[in-house]
Amino acid sequence: MRGYVLINVRPGKVRDVVQAVSQLPGVRHCDACWGLPDVFAYVETEDERSFNQLVIDKIQKLEGVERTETHIAVA
Repeated sequence: MRGYVLINVRPGKVRDVVQAVSQLPGVRHCDACWGLPDVFAYVETEDERSFNQLVIDKIQKLEGVERTETHIAVA
């Protein structure tokens, strides 16, 4: 499964979140961006369950993460 996770971060935490997200298995690319959202992550996992675990159990629980918006790639 492939998709994009857009992450809103508390002020002052963008670099920390990018570093932490970049280290997670399944994250292929992660960038800090100006504007909202603060961070874009490209994610690839073997299946839907792994994707859910990555976003819900790992990314959303990182210190500084306020909100995520996930877009699943369909083609």
